[in-house]
Amino acid sequence: MTTVAPARPTVADPAPAGGFGGLLRAEAHRFVSRRFIRVLLLLAVLGWIGAVLLALTQFGSVTPERLAEARASVQDVVDEQEQFRQQCLDDPTRPAGVDADLQCGPPLQASDLRVEDFLNPRPFSLGEFGTGGAVAVSAATAVLTFLIGATFVGAEWSTRSMVAMLFWEPRRGRVMLAKAAVVAVACVVLGVVAHVAWLATAGGLQSAVGDGAALPDGFWPELLGTQGRGLLLAVLAGLLGFGLTNLTRNTGAALGIGFVYFAVLETAVRALSPIWQPWLLTNDAAGLLVPGGLRLVLDWNPPDGADYNSWSPPEYVLANLQSGIFLCVVTAVVVAAGVGVFARRDLH
Repeated sequence: MTTVAPARPTVADPAPAGGFGGLLRAEAHRFVSRRFIRVLLLLAVLGWIGAVLLALTQFGSVTPERLAEARASVQDVVDEQEQFRQQCLDDPTRPAGVDADLQCGPPLQASDLRVEDFLNPRPFSLGEFGTGGAVAVSAATAVLTFLIGATFVGAEWSTRSMVAMLFWEPRRGRVMLAKAAVVAVACVVLGVVAHVAWLATAGGLQSAVGDGAALPDGFWPELLGTQGRGLLLAVLAGLLGFGLTNLTRNTGAALGIGFVYFAVLETAVRALSPIWQPWLLTNDAAGLLVPGGLRLVLDWNPPDGADYNSWSPPEYVLANLQSGIFLCVVTAVVVAAGVGVFARRDLH
């Protein structure tokens, strides 16, 4: 008698646990639960407080007494310069037929000097430091978001929760999309908070130790435009850290690659082949942030036979739009490569 073994039931592929909204909420919860991200944010807040306290010691309010002293110092400089000029004019060895202003310099007027430069400590000027401060805040925020994006996905690999996640949501593309979306939104929120904090800080400094001067024409469009580009840089930096770490499966390896690139490779390119400077990430980041773009000198060495008096080094202007497009392309390539490798490689 022949015994027939019962057929095994067919096991279907695991079905997704829920919609994409649920996946986003889960990733957002994992993001805010990361202890190292909280530590980074706490250090950023402490650094900001320290910078504000330091700024309060570097600027001083304008009082009538300090203003009078500064104006007296300006007049002293004008009088001293006039004495030197008069000595030059009275010099009997001075060649005849040469314009006096060309040889001894034109007369210096008090209006040619800024009184603010003779105040020590000088007052804070929102019109002078507002846009530059926004550039600095954008650069610091980009470094922070790069670290956050790298450590978020790096922790997923180090704790092996990335593998466990696929039992709940087996569609790898959706998993990566949700993680990248959470990183991007977090970078936007962090960038907005940083730039609002800068506006509040700059306004407080202007009120406490400011010069009271009127803002120049076009100040607010330039400042807000710089902050908007800073938000874009924060998102791109966060996604770049996310994509690079997803490729290496290790936060330390991604940070090591970043250190070698920024500290070694870019330094070597600037020294050995400066013509490639427009393709360096730090230059393009500056080109994106600086109003009007970044001006680069591509070669300091004049060609053979060039007249040193008339030769000027070749320059290249990295425009805001050009730098932004280049950084977007680089970030998209790195993130897409990480997602593609993740979708095809074995996880164990």
